[in-house]
Amino acid sequence: MLTRIVLCASICLGFAGIAWAQTNVDLGGITVDTSAAIEVTADSLAVDQDTGQAVFEGNVLIAQGDARLNAARVEVVYGADTTQISRLLASGGVTFVTAAEAAEAQTAEYDVTTGFLVLNGDVLLTQGGSAISAAQMTINLEDGTAQMDGRVRTVLQQGSGN
Repeated sequence: MLTRIVLCASICLGFAGIAWAQTNVDLGGITVDTSAAIEVTADSLAVDQDTGQAVFEGNVLIAQGDARLNAARVEVVYGADTTQISRLLASGGVTFVTAAEAAEAQTAEYDVTTGFLVLNGDVLLTQGGSAISAAQMTINLEDGTAQMDGRVRTVLQQGSGN
């Protein structure tokens, strides 16, 4: 009986330690000035006037404020008013970088109107020595909140305790 109590206590303490450790990764710090201009650099641009589709290809770099998004291909989706960008669809391996974080994924969708960035496929977020991976990560770039879904795994580096 005493063995079961000790085992249950150990398991509970282990889970409490895991829950505390997960709070060390700050998903609230990924903010971007969403009102800043969006600058796009790429090897090529194809525009279809009939559909209003614009596709940047080859070493695409998107900059907005201090944030950078790199991808092999980015499709620009315009809203009802074709002078306003509605969404950016990135594919071919995506890297998203801010001053304190870096994230990698297979694809990304940036909804310019809402300020949400959704990274999909083998997402890996690194912050300092800590890392989180998942199938999908949704970031609200205006307030810095984020959610990771789909088999989330973390590797956390603990401080020296000083």
